[in-house]
Amino acid sequence: MTARGWYLAGAPWDCSGLGRGERLAPAALRAAGLSALVPDDAGDAPIVIDDDRRDDATGVRALEQTIRAATVLADWLDDAAGRRPGHRPLVVGGDCSLLLGVLPWLRRGRDRVGLWFVDGHPDHLDGPSSPTGETADMDLALLTGSGPERLTAPAGSTAPLVAPADVVLVGHRTRDLDPEAAAEVARLPASIRRIDAPAVVDAPRRCGERAAALLAGVDGGVWLHVDCDVLDPAAMPAVSYPEPGGPTLGQLADLLAPLFAAPRLLGVSIADFRPDLDPDAAYAAALVALLRGLLSGGSPPHLSQDVGARLTPPGTPRSP
Repeated sequence: MTARGWYLAGAPWDCSGLGRGERLAPAALRAAGLSALVPDDAGDAPIVIDDDRRDDATGVRALEQTIRAATVLADWLDDAAGRRPGHRPLVVGGDCSLLLGVLPWLRRGRDRVGLWFVDGHPDHLDGPSSPTGETADMDLALLTGSGPERLTAPAGSTAPLVAPADVVLVGHRTRDLDPEAAAEVARLPASIRRIDAPAVVDAPRRCGERAAALLAGVDGGVWLHVDCDVLDPAAMPAVSYPEPGGPTLGQLADLLAPLFAAPRLLGVSIADFRPDLDPDAAYAAALVALLRGLLSGGSPPHLSQDVGARLTPPGTPRSP
């Protein structure tokens, strides 16, 4: 079975500049069966970020290379889409900063777009408040117009790339937070609609339907972004910043099904999977199984709640 009307696009973006495992995800997911599922493969965008220095003025790591990477990815997606009219991209990252290239590309032909942002974190820090300076700590803030102008309006775009009122943040943790994480949640603009992780765990399908309804009126269409750390670490420890309290794979499938079925869906990005923390490719296979059901219009059966849990959950805490 293959996913009709979709094409695969790799975005091996690692905002840390350290050569971390996220950049390996496109190749690992292809090897785990994604190439057979989405055989129309545009390849990988030629993204290079290997500078781990923080900019003195902004506190952002790899600032200049990140700005260039946003333009490279936007242009590359534009070319890939031009060769496939009427088809939607499945963009496989890389970390969440890849949205700094995706959204400028989307806005080239649209006055307004929406964003379903499914993530275990709000990603709403800035350079000074981020412990790492990584744009993956602040991508949602940048997309909604908060931060240095060179990053809020990259690739020749205008800020904000997406209006805060056109964003639905889904799956972020709101319970048992440390002071730094609680402060990040408090930074979110009131206009960003939110469906937190406890709500998702309690009623995933209902939350997906609600998120779909909240952006049903966005004429330009809506992008769906999924950070793998939205999952509970028992289901997906192979991420950079695991957070407890998230959904299982089956619950995530139920959450995402209404969004994949939404008539205004423009495309999907998957971020923050770490193949280097998945030595037997169990988690890569689980992600491909998840996508197989969603791209075919249904939830995959028998998704384990803790697939591969025999592996010790790796990863690091979000703050050093």
